[in-house]
Amino acid sequence: MNIRVMGKSLGTVLGVGALAMMPSLVVCFIYGETPWPFIASIALLAGLGLSLSCIPMPSTPIYGRDGFAIVALSWLALSFFGGLPFYISGVVPGMADAFFESASGFTTTGASILTQVENLPRGILFWRSSTHWLGGMGVLVLTLTILPLAGGSSLHILRAESTGPTPGKLVPKMRQTAKILYGLYVVFTVVQILLLLLAGMPLYDSMVHAFGTVGTGGFGIKNASVGSYNNLAAEVIITVFMLACSINFSLYYQLLKKNIKAVLTDQELWFFLGTAGASMLLITLNLWGSVFDTAGQAFRHASFQVASVMSSTGFATVDFNLWPSFSKMILFFLMVIGASAGSTGGGIKCIRALLLFKIARRSIIKALHPRSIHLVRMGDRVIEEETLTEVLTFFFLYFGLFAVSSLCISLEGKDLVTTISSVVTTLSNIGPGFELVGPAGNFSSFSAPSKLLFSFCMIAGRLEFYPMLLLFAPTFWKRASL
Repeated sequence: MNIRVMGKSLGTVLGVGALAMMPSLVVCFIYGETPWPFIASIALLAGLGLSLSCIPMPSTPIYGRDGFAIVALSWLALSFFGGLPFYISGVVPGMADAFFESASGFTTTGASILTQVENLPRGILFWRSSTHWLGGMGVLVLTLTILPLAGGSSLHILRAESTGPTPGKLVPKMRQTAKILYGLYVVFTVVQILLLLLAGMPLYDSMVHAFGTVGTGGFGIKNASVGSYNNLAAEVIITVFMLACSINFSLYYQLLKKNIKAVLTDQELWFFLGTAGASMLLITLNLWGSVFDTAGQAFRHASFQVASVMSSTGFATVDFNLWPSFSKMILFFLMVIGASAGSTGGGIKCIRALLLFKIARRSIIKALHPRSIHLVRMGDRVIEEETLTEVLTFFFLYFGLFAVSSLCISLEGKDLVTTISSVVTTLSNIGPGFELVGPAGNFSSFSAPSKLLFSFCMIAGRLEFYPMLLLFAPTFWKRASL
């Protein structure tokens, strides 16, 4: 393990974290709020980042596990230091709460321990939503667009931080790939801010909601989330962008290259759109007449909540915890499935659900025709057996960690629905669950150890388990033989 490479890379990431706090510091000055929580946090991040960046580079090669370690440690460090403004300002009572809130932001989960947000300082709320935007595309991907990380380990880092079973490069150079991704990300953000302004939202509100939408995070500045505005145009805009940012960003690059065929033949895209559309229709029919008087009202809220849950954003226009069991079960399944690979959304990803279906189908065919040779394909591409094994391993890790975490959280003595949904919503980076952790609730009633476990689940889910779980393997830290 190249400790000096990890230290130097971590220093670069912390330096970028200090720069990321600057806009929130400016917001404090604009609204006449005390800037000291951010000044102290920036000074500490900058000092540590500069000290670590001065570590001399070794001549030993960079291994894939170095990339996993850099990503895992960077996310843990940023979640800790990102919580300092919450703690120093007194917004949260302890560091466990601050770490939870920060980890929830960076992982774009949107779960919160705050019971009231409307009276909080604007600078704090701006930073809270900014963590969504920073974590949505990936903190390390952002770092690659600004500064090269130590040791030329860019490919290992991108693979460790990207979502989906087969992340790769859009162009030969990794740094150029990172710039393309963040270029698209910035365009989406700016366009949504402008559209929300046209819909009647103030500039500050438009910015924080765009950060939460494009990053698929869900932190808002109103206790009733987006529903407090009662603005149909804003809801439509946010719904469209939640869905758009749940689609693999590489498809947008293909559109820019005018490779329409690659987009239209993408099976994951159609699986995502089909699942979202069918869910909206079924929930609309279930709500029409029982919860809402008109089909228009039912579709308005059904479509928003389906987009919010499947994209793992977590915004809400109503308390879906009060909906019929049929609608809530659909939303629960969508929490698990999540968005597309290569997007800013969470969950197990649509491509894995689709591949799991194809694997099951192949197993049934093999049972009927033992000597047949049946390849798993995605379009014209044959999926390698190694990738299929990784998909099955991911499902085992997801449900294994879900089972262990649920058992631990059950010691809190909460009801079964709260216990299960709280774990699923943190593992899948959704935000709100059901019952006590529903859209009208929060995670404040859990103990500090449970909040730390939830924080681990959020980071592990965002990084898709391997970087975080490998930290507990003793052999992971041994020096590699050359």
